[in-house]
Amino acid sequence: MCSRLTADLEQSSGVDVLACEDVIRAGMASIGADMLERFLGADRGYRGPVLVCPAGHSARFVGYRGKHVHTALGPIRLHRAYYHCVGCRAGFVPRDVDLALVGRFATPGLRKMIAVTAAAVPFAAADRLIGVLAGLQIGAKRIERVAEADGRDTAQHLHRLADPAITHLPATTNGQVDQEIMYIAIDGTGVPMVAAATRDRTGKHPDRRARTREAKLAAIFTQTCCDADGYPIRDPESTTYTATFDPAADFGPLVAAEARRRGSNHTRQLVVLGDGAPWIWNLATRHWPEATPIVDIYHAREHLHDLATIITTGLPDTHGWLDARLTDLDNGDIESLVHHTEDLLDQLPADTAAAAKAALPYFTTNAHRMRYDYFRSHGFFIGSGVIEAGCKSLAGARLKLSGMHWNIPGATGILTLRAEHASNRLDTIWTHHHNQTPTTPISA
Repeated sequence: MCSRLTADLEQSSGVDVLACEDVIRAGMASIGADMLERFLGADRGYRGPVLVCPAGHSARFVGYRGKHVHTALGPIRLHRAYYHCVGCRAGFVPRDVDLALVGRFATPGLRKMIAVTAAAVPFAAADRLIGVLAGLQIGAKRIERVAEADGRDTAQHLHRLADPAITHLPATTNGQVDQEIMYIAIDGTGVPMVAAATRDRTGKHPDRRARTREAKLAAIFTQTCCDADGYPIRDPESTTYTATFDPAADFGPLVAAEARRRGSNHTRQLVVLGDGAPWIWNLATRHWPEATPIVDIYHAREHLHDLATIITTGLPDTHGWLDARLTDLDNGDIESLVHHTEDLLDQLPADTAAAAKAALPYFTTNAHRMRYDYFRSHGFFIGSGVIEAGCKSLAGARLKLSGMHWNIPGATGILTLRAEHASNRLDTIWTHHHNQTPTTPISA
């Protein structure tokens, strides 16, 4: 192998450094693939003449079967012991269980490579990236299937961890016994879907048919201190994400499990940040009743600007009204904001008054979540910029590109991979052998 590599290198020698690099890289990958094939093939998975199959039946050894396997170093071929179960009328390969290759064409190393690239860019671009960076030819369609499958497996694993029966999860508190402040920021964003994924769902279009499905996201981060001016500082590398297309009732346990894993039970102050959507506060009340709820001030200001547009449409001479109400809002004096609005209702045309009155419940319902002066005095974040950015970077930058339309399983897989990557725990995906079942020899 080395002599052939040297010969290839001599043919491409000269000033073409790139050609030399390509030859050496391809040669080293070939050597590595050969070493990996020998190493993995040393144990062919023979576990005796009879084994207990995954369903608990007796399975007998039949012979050895070959399998082409794609790895991060290139393709290899393995010969593995094959067992057949009469009760199940199916065969299985114990060595594939050991290597996490049941029903898969690629090793965990290559699957990780596929997941990282496919989560970052469209599948065709991911195929080109892997070709340039690793010298491997996979194919865009195969990359799509592999990445989405691993993402879905990860989503199912996270759902299992969120099972209510699991009450003890390992906490990650960066060595602290008690964290100062933990934030749970929640939001949602629409992702374009194929027609089958939105069937029988209403939307905002004139034909009342939905074009998107909502991806629900949560960002959990911590805060230890404020800066010299009293503004809160998010702890570096403290943000992790949870994302799903599931209904809110199923999303809540996922976020609660992640919060427990992050050490919410050892946090001095828990804060929930949201944009005012009722489903967010229903989750907060159910899962974190002890938390301080805060409506994102920027969304509150948007609602106030909308209210001001309604007011000034009916009363063009209300100069200064918006500035005064913005001061009320910044001070957390929602009662004054509502009172001064209600004082104007009798002066407005009937339809304008009705529109203004309809806008007020947003403020009255969330009044206790809009005490911004109080929140500032305690050094809390009052804006949900972290989760807003998360919606754009996790969902928007990959799932909402021009011309994209997803189905739920595919979008779930990619969104989950992106959330795990952004949370710096993508490596943990391949430490679990998804859908792998151990086998046990039967004593003679």
